[in-house]
Amino acid sequence: MTEIRIRKGETLDRALRRLKKRLDRENVIKDARNNRYYEKPSVRKRRKMKVAKFTQMLKTRYADA
Repeated sequence: MTEIRIRKGETLDRALRRLKKRLDRENVIKDARNNRYYEKPSVRKRRKMKVAKFTQMLKTRYADA
């Protein structure tokens, strides 16, 4: 479980900002959103292939530049 300690003299807003940054770096929120609904393995594979295809297209398009 991710936790942060509030430093002496630190405001609660700043501590919350540090917590959010740490959660973002550890991909906790992203994983929770991805696991919100069940996704069939075939759909997951199709989605990943679509992203890979798009990424490859961008790499080939901007390879010369």
